Amino acid sequence: MNFMAMNYKNVMPCAVAAMLGNHAADAAETREQRPNVILIYADDLGYGDLECYGAKNVSTPNVNRLAGDGIRFTNAHAAAATSTPSRYGMLTGEYAWRKEGTDVAAGNAGMIIRPEQFTMADAFKSRGYSTAAFGKWHLGLGDKSGEQDWNAPLPAALADLGFDYSYIMAATADRVPCVFIENGMVANYDADAPIEVSYVRNFEGEPTGKDNPELLYNMLPSHGHDQSIVNGISRIGYMKGGGKALWKDENIADSITEHALAYMREHSSEPFFMYFATNDVHVPRFPHERFRGKNAMGVRGDAIVQFDWSVGRILDALDSLGIADNTLVILSSDNGPVVDDGYDDRAKELLNGHSPTGGLRGGKYSAFEGGTRVPMIVRWPGHVDKGMESDVLVSQIDWLSSLAGLIGARVPRGAAPDSYDRLGNMLGTDSSPRPWVLEQAADKTLSLRTPEWKYIEPSQGPKIVPWGTEIETGYLSEPQLYGASDSGELENVAARYPDTVKRMQEIVRAVRGNDERLLRQLGARP
Repeated sequence: MNFMAMNYKNVMPCAVAAMLGNHAADAAETREQRPNVILIYADDLGYGDLECYGAKNVSTPNVNRLAGDGIRFTNAHAAAATSTPSRYGMLTGEYAWRKEGTDVAAGNAGMIIRPEQFTMADAFKSRGYSTAAFGKWHLGLGDKSGEQDWNAPLPAALADLGFDYSYIMAATADRVPCVFIENGMVANYDADAPIEVSYVRNFEGEPTGKDNPELLYNMLPSHGHDQSIVNGISRIGYMKGGGKALWKDENIADSITEHALAYMREHSSEPFFMYFATNDVHVPRFPHERFRGKNAMGVRGDAIVQFDWSVGRILDALDSLGIADNTLVILSSDNGPVVDDGYDDRAKELLNGHSPTGGLRGGKYSAFEGGTRVPMIVRWPGHVDKGMESDVLVSQIDWLSSLAGLIGARVPRGAAPDSYDRLGNMLGTDSSPRPWVLEQAADKTLSLRTPEWKYIEPSQGPKIVPWGTEIETGYLSEPQLYGASDSGELENVAARYPDTVKRMQEIVRAVRGNDERLLRQLGARP
């Protein structure tokens, strides 16, 4: 696909000024409007996993269509290299490492975002929007971990976080409980099969993948993921019951998509905010039979195609409802990719030249770029130019403040402390990059990325992710500094540029300490 470049680095200053001047009035007019906003948030989708980002062996025509109608970002970053902290940061505007209990969550975790916190959904709700969440949640439910009664309404759920309607998975497809939660209650609850969940011990008489591999008729684990069995696939954690409420993995994408489409139809005449979080590329990858067996890369490729199908369904619905021109669509991923993350699906063997990270080093869990640089596409007909490509440095941590600015929502004092209004970057009206973005690896090692450099702070962790993924962590006991042009992060030049390392360290220290004064002194306030 051909894209019109939006890299202003090589444009004459007067031309840049003219372009920005032309957009100034447009940018002012967009603020305090009330367009619908849809966040399409993929799971474990890598920077190189989409056709419009150079993917091999997989076709994503619907995502291509979205990119062709909007801006494709090439330097966008998630706040963390794993799911729970990444989503926490994006939805709250606060880095997850500031809060205890934001590591990758168990399926029976209590609510990690607390009801008293201001969320992205709260911002939209404050401006009269209808709000909804679909698909993967992975940020906890109920008041306390391990104490939920899954057979009754949960005392704390997404309605307490600003979402009027929700149809979600408590965590991910590889973690129990394997049921959908609709508005704080198990959907299609089966009173004849009461649900019990534990992440400590199994329930008497319940088979596991470890002890009963003969029952794994759909998928085998490669490492871990050998506890309770649901739908012929063993999971992380133990579960009993569920009956008719248990999901079938092959129907997950259909279910969350159909619920999202029904919501769009019901609310098409009023402004709405929809968080549509897919599970497709996350393990266990078991797409619907419409897609399974169709891709040269096996089920991981099939899952990417299934994700693209969901995107297409949403875009088609916007067209048929006549609301596409008044809808801002943002597509991205929660973190970088992982090929073998616990199931024997031959994803690694079947890559056939495809690079899920698009040639970046590392991947999910990693401090290297492959952990947090993600695809990001923004479309808003009539407000965002078509077919553009932007290399502006942006971070998902800023989405809350930016979207609040768009709709004229006020963020309470003290809320979203790490989120800045970078709406101009998102809409292509401002080419000035964020001066830095901060990234969190699996062990909370922090990296700082600027338009010119990538700094990784010293860490004592292992060099390879220890649970079988074969991904480089990026951890090293000494500082690391890489030029931004060194996309493979192959040459650590920290010893040659001590002043740069010192400045990067000072910025990290200022961010850790919420020291706005020091950031201003360093000329590094976003």
